Amino acid sequence: MRAAPTCPRCFGPLHPPSAWHSAWRCDAHGDVLPFQPPRQPSEASMELIRQNSVVPVWLPWPLPTGWLVTGFAEVGDERTGGRASVVALSGPSVTHGPADLLIIAEEPGIGLGASFAGIGGPDPGAGFDEGPPNAKIDVLGHPTALWFVKGPGDRAAYAGEALGNWLWTIGWPAEAGCVIALAQLSLIDLREAPPLDVPFGAFSPRLDD
Repeated sequence: MRAAPTCPRCFGPLHPPSAWHSAWRCDAHGDVLPFQPPRQPSEASMELIRQNSVVPVWLPWPLPTGWLVTGFAEVGDERTGGRASVVALSGPSVTHGPADLLIIAEEPGIGLGASFAGIGGPDPGAGFDEGPPNAKIDVLGHPTALWFVKGPGDRAAYAGEALGNWLWTIGWPAEAGCVIALAQLSLIDLREAPPLDVPFGAFSPRLDD
């Protein structure tokens, strides 16, 4: 795993704040909030992300059959709090074998979802939500629309809005993206959830992409 924060828009190195400049800086994208090294799947990691996050920390609950939580990540620091959250999951897809899924909540302009989706950012792009939605998932008991975001052919990315923040779901392989439409995911916000018996698996390599 990465040992230092990176740029949420390109995963490149950052210049840390200094006496002359208070923000983290990317050579390509200027001032950004830092993408922190991802956290291992564990109760302790989940609690740290939950406590620090300014945005929702979305978890499908109950988890689809056979799925496990495989890591966490966030954008931000002690001063800003978590302005983007990532929950990684792994499990069987409907028809295409093992699959990985990232569920991301982020403030507009952060760019983390676009980076994991493999597109230029920082957001899904103008017109991404033209036409009817491609999928709907339940968010805190409310149907929420998601639109397909075209990117590299090895993954399926969908984006929408929930509680004033971007909501991204990104699945590998691309064919496994149908789990979003077919598994009838129901998302809860871990910041507000009661204690849960969450099953954890091996760390997701997708968090190090």
